[in-house]
Amino acid sequence: MKHRDIIEKMTLEEKCAYLSGKNAWDTRSFTSIGVDVLHHADGPTGVRKQAGKGDHLGLNASVPATCFPTAATLANSWDEKLLEKVGEGLGAEAAAEDVNVLLGPGINIKRNPLCGRNFEYYSEDPYLSGKLAAAMIRGIQSNGIASCVKHFAVNSQELRRMAMDAVLDERTLREIYITAFEIAVKEGHPKSVMTSYNMVNGVYANENEHLLIDILRKDLGFDGMVVTDWGASNDHALGVKNGSSLEMPAPGLDSARELLEAIKVGKIKESNIDARVDELIEITLSTKDKKKPKDKAKMFEDNHELAKEAAKKSIVLLKNEDNILPLNSKKKIAIIGDFAFNPRYQGAGSSMVNATVVEDAKKLFEKLNIDSKKVQKLENKIESRLEKVEDKLDKLDMNPTYAGAGITKVNPTKVDTLQRILEESDLEVIGTARGYSRLDKEDDAVMTDEAMTLARKADIVLYFFGLNEASESEGLDRTHLKIPKNQIDLMEQLSNENQNIVGIISAGSCIEMPWEKHLKAILHGYLFGQAGMGAVFELLTGKLSPSGKLAETIVKRYEDEPNVRYYPSKERTSEYRESIFVGYRYFTTRNVDVLYPFGYGLSYTEFKYSDIEADDEKVSFYIENIGKVSGEEVAQLYIGLKNSNIFRAKYELKGFKKVALSPGEKKKVTISFDDKSFRFYNVVTNAFEVESGEYDIYIGSSCENIRLQTTLNVNGNAKVFPYNKKELPSYYSGDIKRVDDSEYKVLLGRDIPDGHWSGELGINDALCQMYYAKSFIARFAYRILDKRLKKSLEAGVPDLNTLFQFNMPFRAIGKMSNGQVSMEMVDSIVLLVNGHFFKGIFGIISGYFKNKKANKKYKKEFLQRED
Repeated sequence: MKHRDIIEKMTLEEKCAYLSGKNAWDTRSFTSIGVDVLHHADGPTGVRKQAGKGDHLGLNASVPATCFPTAATLANSWDEKLLEKVGEGLGAEAAAEDVNVLLGPGINIKRNPLCGRNFEYYSEDPYLSGKLAAAMIRGIQSNGIASCVKHFAVNSQELRRMAMDAVLDERTLREIYITAFEIAVKEGHPKSVMTSYNMVNGVYANENEHLLIDILRKDLGFDGMVVTDWGASNDHALGVKNGSSLEMPAPGLDSARELLEAIKVGKIKESNIDARVDELIEITLSTKDKKKPKDKAKMFEDNHELAKEAAKKSIVLLKNEDNILPLNSKKKIAIIGDFAFNPRYQGAGSSMVNATVVEDAKKLFEKLNIDSKKVQKLENKIESRLEKVEDKLDKLDMNPTYAGAGITKVNPTKVDTLQRILEESDLEVIGTARGYSRLDKEDDAVMTDEAMTLARKADIVLYFFGLNEASESEGLDRTHLKIPKNQIDLMEQLSNENQNIVGIISAGSCIEMPWEKHLKAILHGYLFGQAGMGAVFELLTGKLSPSGKLAETIVKRYEDEPNVRYYPSKERTSEYRESIFVGYRYFTTRNVDVLYPFGYGLSYTEFKYSDIEADDEKVSFYIENIGKVSGEEVAQLYIGLKNSNIFRAKYELKGFKKVALSPGEKKKVTISFDDKSFRFYNVVTNAFEVESGEYDIYIGSSCENIRLQTTLNVNGNAKVFPYNKKELPSYYSGDIKRVDDSEYKVLLGRDIPDGHWSGELGINDALCQMYYAKSFIARFAYRILDKRLKKSLEAGVPDLNTLFQFNMPFRAIGKMSNGQVSMEMVDSIVLLVNGHFFKGIFGIISGYFKNKKANKKYKKEFLQRED
């Protein structure tokens, strides 16, 4: 242990309390013996810290912070140096606010484009994700604070994310879902890792020995702090035993008592407690001396410019017929679309659960004068009153809130507006019009006519459109890949009046584009941050040539996705039957025609590739700018092996290099091979190995536009291979859209777990399952949540609090209550839900007073030295 001198001063009771958060963002502290507080803040896109004193409800506004482009946007830059600079900017702002741990980056793989949180993740490819994450981490930590990379691991959906089980084979786990973390940990050296909400192969991530001990700590060599996602703890004692250092946000002292009892019965040892305490003290002390900026105003100015630079290098030019871009300043320009006036520059964030349910329930049932001899009469009486309560609740704006890790909504320092940008532009803009409603509703004729009239007068129409705020959000998976219909209807009408339409898209992830024929050019801005609108106009006017390349595939139809039948989880289990064939790995292997492939992006100039050479250490080639303007090109290295003994994708990304070239300039580019270039995970030997053979080496400007190709003989170390081709025909052909149970069982190497819901609900079942609960009170509660959720979606802005509650399991009520609800009370809540009315009610009430008494005693007897 690094800090034995401090730990020996702590009592066992202090150590147990220390391993759970004190409030929404902070740890407990005992400064008299050298244990300081550790401050957390969300930060994938910008630092989100509450102004003033943080409260469990998350009601205080967040301090101003630079809103950088989202991870999905930044990934399109394929620029490690840029992400490191953005990380430095984030780290500087975090240090200025005395934050110790910035919660980000998020590097989960985009298994499927419907995942509502894809805007917060980098890519469908683990190599690209890992490299960019490592750069971001180095930047963040250069200011003396800690980066917390998340969510470890296999967190691919928002639906019931706290109550679902990701079922996958070991090779897929290692090659697709762990590799990004491996690169991030080994090259970025983050001081913290956050565990995910979900189970992985039947065990919650935060207590999963295979994930946390075997893989993270042993194989990846991570020795820092592991923190739960907010409310992700299931069995705190097992988490501590298996390497989880800190339970957040504020479960209260019931968690400390759980650890004491676990030691007493031999479930864990005090040495497990000491190891976790040591990790927590280490990260606290190592982030104590931060590099705080001297001039905060200048920091914000510099970061705004950095945010603009990041957006410019990340926005992707998808289409440019007749070289309509860059815009001719002599042309008459019309600007149409609500997104031009109110740019959507960041994703939907979340706020915090304060489970006061128990106190409210206690008061309610005290008023009901319970009589155990008149059960039926009582139930009728309650149900009648509840119906009246439901009507009143609908009229109130009341919601317990969730303010946990994953908050992505940043309070920006400033936002580039259309008006300011046009004032500085030399474009001849003849007018602007909103054209449509932000909500997907039928627009009024006046708005449409205004847009049509303007389009007729213009030489070129700039049409700003995209996914609205209700379309993608943490806590909510998408149900389709379509842009709201009213926006497309207007686009089609405009194209009948004016053939020269340039579309500027705002969307955090993949969308279907059957309407792209109506546009002569498409500039995909993704979610471009607070300075993104300025970046868009610099690209439109040719001040800079676009250089962004897609970090994900844009399909023609959602039905073309490889896992369309397996995503998301049907009930409890999400079966990863597609195995390694995620994104372009599937499309290229099966020759599926996509609209815009992984790695694709246009420029205002042209690049010529030539003279490829490969040896055991590297591949080299030349790129020449044969166009008329300066530009940057992303050269991509893909490697494949035909006639392999194992099933493989046609090829996989194994390296990339972004190169800046002036007109006529030619450069030699070298991409080195590394330990990931030729490896596969062998489930027989439980190790990464290399198969001998003649490998195909491809250099492309996208995964489909291969410019150069050669071969390289590689001597491997694999002696035994894991698969029988006859038993896995779908995987050897890559045709994995309809894998049957027998074949999937062979791949897993075990029986397929039964993920169906049935019988009574348990503490790890989600609140949304209460629709089939035995208790009418539970069914009533479900109706309330369901009605609120539908109402918010119809309004166009998802109610993130309700989303969180709808998908969370019962245990989270105890884990996120700031000590008001014990796990014993949660068990009683579940009893009530399952129809055991009196046992449940009296268990809740008695548990409430018992928990309150125990908390008071613990504080008085054991936490006198706590600050």
